Amino acid sequence: MTNLTHIAASGEAHMVDVSAKHETERVAIAEGRVAMRQETLRLILEGDAKKGDVLGAARIAGIMAAKKTHELIPLCHPLLLTNVAVDAVPDEALPGLIVRATAKTRGQTGVEMEALTAVSIACLTIYDMAKAVDRSMRIEGVRLLEKSGGKSGDWRAPSKAP
Repeated sequence: MTNLTHIAASGEAHMVDVSAKHETERVAIAEGRVAMRQETLRLILEGDAKKGDVLGAARIAGIMAAKKTHELIPLCHPLLLTNVAVDAVPDEALPGLIVRATAKTRGQTGVEMEALTAVSIACLTIYDMAKAVDRSMRIEGVRLLEKSGGKSGDWRAPSKAP
């Protein structure tokens, strides 16, 4: 295991200095799941939730969250995001929704945290908008699927979540 990048040799937390890094195209894709009752999924997909368009609100919330990641996660750099996309697709087998977020930038540090934050907040928004009918929903499996760019190169998660 390598040393933690946000811990100085003397043990205190610090923001990593990325000023010497080259700018490269950076992309990260993350996913999460919101498991729910079949009736809840149907209600969301038919657009009948009392709070309104669950999927639209989750998409917007995820995008907004990605843009604020540096305000939420200590030691994250503020990034000039070039694109954030959030989608939720039904999974009848779960039953529930699979939420995916893609974050992109051209910069000196990666966008993994932005993609993960987008997914997390989109999932929480789905829960919030449907909790009146299904408090048993579960948010699960939030993880990084892949990242590209930077000195460490490309990475892809194993096909099966742990």
